[in-house]
Amino acid sequence: MIRLFAFIIVVLALGWGFAWLADRPGLIAITWQDYLIETSLMVAATAVAALIAALMILWWLVQLIWTSPHSVRRFFRARKRDRGYQALSTGLIAAGAGNAILARKMSLRAQGLLRADQEPLLHLLDAQAALIEGRHDDARRRFERMAEDPETRELGLRGLYVEARRAGADEAARQYAERAAEHAPYLPWAAEATLEARCREGRWDEAIRLLEQQRIANVIDRKQADRWKAVLLTAKAGERLEADPKGARDDALAALKLAKDLVPAAIIAAKAYLREDNIRRAASVLEGVWKVSPHPEIARTYVRARSGDSAVDRLKRAEKLESARPNNVESLVAVAEAALDARELKRAREKAEAASRMSSRESIYLLLADIEEADTGDQGRIRHWMAQALRAPRDPAWVADGLVSEHWLPMSPVSGRIDAFEWKVPFGQLEGSVEEGDLAGRAIAELPPVTSEPEPEPEPEQKQSDTMMDVTPAAPAEPETANAPADTATDSKHDENRVIALAAGAEQKAPPARKEEAEPDPFFGRPPDDPGVKDPSASSHPANRLRLF
Repeated sequence: MIRLFAFIIVVLALGWGFAWLADRPGLIAITWQDYLIETSLMVAATAVAALIAALMILWWLVQLIWTSPHSVRRFFRARKRDRGYQALSTGLIAAGAGNAILARKMSLRAQGLLRADQEPLLHLLDAQAALIEGRHDDARRRFERMAEDPETRELGLRGLYVEARRAGADEAARQYAERAAEHAPYLPWAAEATLEARCREGRWDEAIRLLEQQRIANVIDRKQADRWKAVLLTAKAGERLEADPKGARDDALAALKLAKDLVPAAIIAAKAYLREDNIRRAASVLEGVWKVSPHPEIARTYVRARSGDSAVDRLKRAEKLESARPNNVESLVAVAEAALDARELKRAREKAEAASRMSSRESIYLLLADIEEADTGDQGRIRHWMAQALRAPRDPAWVADGLVSEHWLPMSPVSGRIDAFEWKVPFGQLEGSVEEGDLAGRAIAELPPVTSEPEPEPEPEQKQSDTMMDVTPAAPAEPETANAPADTATDSKHDENRVIALAAGAEQKAPPARKEEAEPDPFFGRPPDDPGVKDPSASSHPANRLRLF
């Protein structure tokens, strides 16, 4: 484009010059060796322009003849190079498609047409063809040769890293990734692999430094980099909490500045403050994160921040959390648990039932069972809440890649991803007898009434004496029956009346049996299996009494 504009400007300048000469006519006289040459100014200018053009054409012809051998050689070289690049392109496409025969054929053709020192992609095609054919040792040698060349170092290290991961050589793969990250921290695969390796080994400072290099190189966006840095700082603070509480506190607070909803960072910072007896700052940190992301671990740490507090004081702290986030499931559960410890059972029941209406889950119904046991002790109602817990959805937990952990971890042990753990219901625990719908409403509506207080059972000695009294008169009945067959109808009628009376007596004694079921004595609800100790319940059973008569 620039040359075109220059040509147009030159043509316009020549036209303007000739026009200017045409408007100003004149004569030119040249005397040379007794010759006088006279001509007009316009003709002289035209002759000069023609002479210059002739000289340029002559120079072009001489240059063309002089450089013709080189031009011919360059033409054939370019043609050969084009054929080589065509073979290289076809070979790479065949390697990507998995066509080993065509890839090897095109590799040999490209090597014959191109020079390997001028085109490093020949090594790549050869290595890819070897991988498709299953010659991994040859491919590894090709990648090592590429890693020695500064131009193809990154490509060679990438190939070596993939081969090491395929062979299960994790240490070799880590070293290849670190070499690539040192020379090119902007490579995502190298930085990710190196970051994962440093996190597994607990080298948090080096991992944070590499993460900063990635952020500067714009490999990851700023928001994700801040989140990952907060996670790494939290992991570092967790390891330093016991040995260096002050350093752990600083790291945890720095993590909270980058991610305000990071629950583990808030808990670590609060524990560090508690080790310094700074309860006010610990409570402030927990309250700030609680307002953003309520979590049961925050509630547990907040309520039990001061070890010397009474149950009533813990209840007040739980109510303060509830005032910060009203109408929240975790707030209601925290108050219910604290109220149960403080023996305020009515308030505990109200909060637990309200939490079950908002979110039906296993722990809430288990909490209602504990409240029921402390309040009424009715085994029927307790079993009702336990049955609801079996049908309710399971509680949330720290889950990452299908792995459920009791504690938060900075990275997934399965895939190595940073910040992989989420607080949610495990998918694997959703299987089973989990019901949907208004489970809490049906559970509260179907709650059985409190059973009336049963009559006290007779003492074991009295039971034993009653049993002996029942057995003693029945002993001579057998010979009597055998010796008097004429009275069989009368005796059978008498036995039938006794059976009806015994059945009525058994129904009247049902409530004490309910008490025995509610409060089982040792040895699975029965006396010890000792021949010298008689079972009082055996003689009171109607079926056993029938055998005596």
